[in-house]
Amino acid sequence: MNYDVNQSVSTSLEPLHLQALLAHTHPTILVHPKTDSIVFANEAAAKLLGRSIDALISLKMSALHKGQVPSLVVFSEAALYHGFAWTRGLDLTRPDGTQLKLEHEARAITLGDEEYLTVTISDLDARHRRDVDSEADDYLREGIAEWRRAERFFREIERENQLILGAAGEGIYGVNSDGVTTFVNPAAERMLGWTAEELVGKEIHSIIHHSHVDGEPYHAEHCPIYNAFREGIVRRVDDEVFWRSDGKPIRVEYTSTPIRDHGLVIGAVIVFRDITERKIAEEKLHAALAEVDRLRERLELENAYLQEEILSTNNHHEIIGQSDAIQGALKQIDLVAPTDANVLITGESGTGKELIARAIHQASTRSDRVLVRVNCAAIPHELFESEFFGHVRGAFTGAIRDRVGRFELADGGTLFLDEVGEIPLELQGKLLRVLQDQKFERIGEERTREVNVRLIAATNRDLKEEVRQGRFREDLYFRLNVFPIECRPLRERPDDIPPLAAHFLRNICQRLNIAQPTLTKGQVHVLQNYGWPGNARELENVIERAAILAHDGKLHFDLPDFSTRDGKKPSPATKADRDTQPARTILTRAEMQQTEYDNITHALRQTQGKIFGPDGAAALLDIKPTTLASRIKKFKIDRRDFAAPENQNAR
Repeated sequence: MNYDVNQSVSTSLEPLHLQALLAHTHPTILVHPKTDSIVFANEAAAKLLGRSIDALISLKMSALHKGQVPSLVVFSEAALYHGFAWTRGLDLTRPDGTQLKLEHEARAITLGDEEYLTVTISDLDARHRRDVDSEADDYLREGIAEWRRAERFFREIERENQLILGAAGEGIYGVNSDGVTTFVNPAAERMLGWTAEELVGKEIHSIIHHSHVDGEPYHAEHCPIYNAFREGIVRRVDDEVFWRSDGKPIRVEYTSTPIRDHGLVIGAVIVFRDITERKIAEEKLHAALAEVDRLRERLELENAYLQEEILSTNNHHEIIGQSDAIQGALKQIDLVAPTDANVLITGESGTGKELIARAIHQASTRSDRVLVRVNCAAIPHELFESEFFGHVRGAFTGAIRDRVGRFELADGGTLFLDEVGEIPLELQGKLLRVLQDQKFERIGEERTREVNVRLIAATNRDLKEEVRQGRFREDLYFRLNVFPIECRPLRERPDDIPPLAAHFLRNICQRLNIAQPTLTKGQVHVLQNYGWPGNARELENVIERAAILAHDGKLHFDLPDFSTRDGKKPSPATKADRDTQPARTILTRAEMQQTEYDNITHALRQTQGKIFGPDGAAALLDIKPTTLASRIKKFKIDRRDFAAPENQNAR
């Protein structure tokens, strides 16, 4: 940005000097000490101090360093006296609230007939972050020691002139021992709206300090300003009100200092500052902190759910399966995920209902927000309402702090109600209302909160039957069942067992840091012929147990025999059953050998005579290859008879 030098400062200043300042790479300002005015500033200074050049030029140095006028005067006088001065005693707060620790170097210069100070400003925190070589460090230490001695000298001057120097830039007025105004400075006139002529010679307490902020009369005998010169001590007040000429209050902090003449207190000097905006900002800050505290618990809970979701995502990063049932479910996920429709996922335990819910959430427009899972079967009956909707402190015994409910936590995201059929009947009506209106109240408060939540529910119960039995509200069922998805049991999806088993085995071995055994076709066949009453969860557990117990890279599945392929448990035969059942054929030894012979030849035929390897006959029969070779020799079977035609021709 280019500035016309002649417009930026008085025409009495030499443009060449200002051009030198403008080109200076360090933050530099030009100060007229007599008027305490900033008459020029370069771009570096504007950037450091967080103000535009025009804004800086309109300021006084005392306004830039509020509350530090004594130190500023000492610094300026030293520079004018010695021609150079240095201090680290002047800090600054930028308009954005950033606290700056600064170092000032001032040099006295003469432009025309006037004396000026060129003040170079350095950010100490920024300097601290830079590497300083030893030579510069020694120089700084020497400079610091010297100027600290100078500061001690000028602080003695500061003590003697504290009352006057402390008033610069602040509202200030004086009163005599009767409380009558003796003088008022311009800053006080601007803040109070009264002129000096209107206040001087009058009892000022009755004009600007007559009432508290609530309108209650403020009697002079209780006023700290009067007590200061009556008791001969300094009174400081952090927050009271003065009344303007327009009848409006301003919040002020002030100091009332007694004035002595030959040991006698003859009055007081009152220095005050308008803190209205600061107090408003503080009140907003307190409100914001309260809101932050309210959100903190929500963020902690949300973080816990996000970590849980990350763990679940790492464990279930994709839906595994190639059956028609799985492919159909994936198509349903693609259809419903982009919408906000409620989804009801049904199926037996362990069939992947939560996996379907997570897939819907990840494919939805809410995927960047949290998925909050609620296991309705694990929540105590008396805590359901608090868990869903939250409570405020003191709402009931044990409510020692506010609690964010799951609905509020899931605002903007997805709420997954697992085992939704376990929700108590008396709470179902309130849940229905929240689903309809997206509004609720925490326990113990009247404030209605609004949320934007997408609901996915899952259950292993037949909710239609629950409705018929009066255990589940029909209207809630219809609200949940907007888009039903059924998870078929694993026994009805044998084609999904091979990829699922391979997926579980790979993940389990990586997680347990063990070598991955080989999963043979014969073992897969065994798995496919089992009924899996626990579905995919049981399959994963069986494979994990087999992987841990595997020897020499071979798996052995210890499957219980209480479940058949159709999922029905065989019951013990009664005497009547035994009487009506046909007698089983009892095999002779020769017949048993023939059965074993037929079984081996059938396996060799499927493997084209191959014995060893994961696709050999031994793996298919789930016996050791050496054992199979021994039995082939025993039965005098020529496995070349089962080889592929090209291998037979090779004979």
